[in-house]
Amino acid sequence: MGENYISYQEENGSINISEDVISGIVRTAVADVEGVSGLSTTAGADIAELIGLKTLPRGVKVRFEDRKTIVDTIITVAYGSNVVHVARNVQDAVRNVLLSSAGIENAEVNVHVAGISFDK
Repeated sequence: MGENYISYQEENGSINISEDVISGIVRTAVADVEGVSGLSTTAGADIAELIGLKTLPRGVKVRFEDRKTIVDTIITVAYGSNVVHVARNVQDAVRNVLLSSAGIENAEVNVHVAGISFDK
């Protein structure tokens, strides 16, 4: 990561935001969603491979392709939570934070649920 940037060209110059910055923003937003027990790194290894990664750093992958931002998150959901509801809330939270923090509109947000966490 870190090699790609989203760029905004303005009259006074350009603004370049690293995918690492976007990943950090996304991680914070996902952690605040009720029902998400965490971002998955080890449990999501198979999913990470499917989306084109050898390893998935902290459960988030951001790509900028053809002027579009694509975000993949791999989460674990707390037992007792509605998995679909939590995943939709993650999508909404990520879209909202990308718009408010970086001005990114119409991001594609893919949520991969890698497991359920149980309280001990």
